[in-house]
Amino acid sequence: MEKKKGIPEDFNFEEFSKEAIARLKQGEELTGKEGILTPLIKQILESALDAELSQHLDDAKKSASNRRNGHNRKQVKSTNGGFELATPRDRDGSFEPELVKKRQTIIGTSLENKIIGLYSLGMSYNDIRDHIDEMYGFDISQGMLSQITDKIIPEIREWQSRALSPLYPIIWMDAIHYRVREDGAVTNRAVYTIIGVNIHGQKELLGIYMSENEGAKFWLQVLTDLSQRGVKDILIASIDNLKGFKEAIETVFKDTEVQLCIVHQIRNSLKYIPFKDTREFLRDLKKVYKADNKKQAEAHLKDLDSKWGKKYPIVLRSWYDNWESLTQYFKYPPEIRRMIYTTNMIEGYHRQLRKVTKTKGAFASENALLKLIYLASMRIIEKWKLSPWGWKTTLQQLILIFDKRVTKYLNDTV
Repeated sequence: MEKKKGIPEDFNFEEFSKEAIARLKQGEELTGKEGILTPLIKQILESALDAELSQHLDDAKKSASNRRNGHNRKQVKSTNGGFELATPRDRDGSFEPELVKKRQTIIGTSLENKIIGLYSLGMSYNDIRDHIDEMYGFDISQGMLSQITDKIIPEIREWQSRALSPLYPIIWMDAIHYRVREDGAVTNRAVYTIIGVNIHGQKELLGIYMSENEGAKFWLQVLTDLSQRGVKDILIASIDNLKGFKEAIETVFKDTEVQLCIVHQIRNSLKYIPFKDTREFLRDLKKVYKADNKKQAEAHLKDLDSKWGKKYPIVLRSWYDNWESLTQYFKYPPEIRRMIYTTNMIEGYHRQLRKVTKTKGAFASENALLKLIYLASMRIIEKWKLSPWGWKTTLQQLILIFDKRVTKYLNDTV
């Protein structure tokens, strides 16, 4: 029978099995610091490392004077527990083990994946340390936890620069705000997010960007990045009423129709209306944005102005000033209207982020914030439906409205 790689020649499986069963019956754990399997794993690893060194010394290209030179000892950690590992060394220091590298203290990717998974759920490093200690019986430093989660940063950079589809019929853009510690002070960070529906009806998170404050100038950089990553056209963009935002979109995607979020406009209006008038004002305002068409909406807006204009002129002026961008959705059939008249699509995504980040008073760094936002986003994306309900009907309507701007990309497979 072929000898199993890494198993010591004098190892007796039958005796080990009997001992293991007896210890299990006594209630001992299989893994952990005092686990039944931990000494076996230690023995297998040390045997395999010795075999690696033997192969290294047998290599004819090595110096004939090179030979074994004792062992180094280090504490290693795995999902099977922590233990001291004796790693062999050679006299001239040329031996570089592959199984457990010289400065490696975490064995296998399983433990690292578990740590990253716990971090993605919003757990603090202290909570993760307690969990690891309880599950596997060893302590792990905050510095090591940070090093492990930092391993996803190259993955994030690659994701941030990935190629995008040339056409997104509809996109939603908004920012969510967090606090970050920087040079001993707490500062704000705006996390810019863009969600789009591609021509196949699949919802995508196009990008995550960070800046100190939300502003149209930075949104222009974001839109430029989308263009550089392959986006050639956007049919409709649903956004809030940030000053200069609409112009920033039109600078990069000149043919995009911009729909201001009705819900954001309503919220801004309510800032100027006392509580005693809120319910009645909202009832009257609902007739405006729930109208069957733009002409009816304009008639209801005039009625609203007649009743409330003198009392709240700033509110009515805002509706008039933004009227064209607020009423783009009246051009479209009900299926498209429901998708674009608010930024609810992206606000729903932000609500899911907040469930993960709500326990964080302030993030230790911008990287810490980026790591958690990215990991939480990947979890959210996994739950998204592959295709929104009724997309085939919506696509046909978009073709009728935008014609060649859609049909030229129908066979695109990006």
